[in-house]
Amino acid sequence: MSLGSRIRHRRLEKGLTQDDIAKHLGMGRSNVGHIENGRTNPTADVIDKIADILDTTSDYLLGRVDDPSITGLTNNAKDKTRSELLQEVTDDPDDYFFLDGYLEASEEEKKELRRAFFEIKKKMRENNIKASKLPSLFDITNDTKKNPKKY
Repeated sequence: MSLGSRIRHRRLEKGLTQDDIAKHLGMGRSNVGHIENGRTNPTADVIDKIADILDTTSDYLLGRVDDPSITGLTNNAKDKTRSELLQEVTDDPDDYFFLDGYLEASEEEKKELRRAFFEIKKKMRENNIKASKLPSLFDITNDTKKNPKKY
């Protein structure tokens, strides 16, 4: 199911019209129609706002998960703003290293980075690799120096 069809499906489940969504987003009804029909790709910010309006997650709308409920989030994550969650990510040196330069990258570069990241995550799922057990970038760098033939 595409982004647009997931938005339409969830909107109808919630008993909302395109006009209802458009008013919340501050755009015209036809813009919502274009998003639902796949003629327009919304920005990440708009996807987040639509997810909030439809009481779901952007992961569901983007097809990363099939469960539209937000019950999978911890209470701690639900209570934090996006800014607070982003700050937590950037406070981690490994995450900051990854994000360094991302915000300044062109949209094409960002799209390619996201595609590569999701391809890696897909391979991890296929190979049953748990993200929580991955070494930090610091550990990988040190291991690379000690065992260059491994990489």
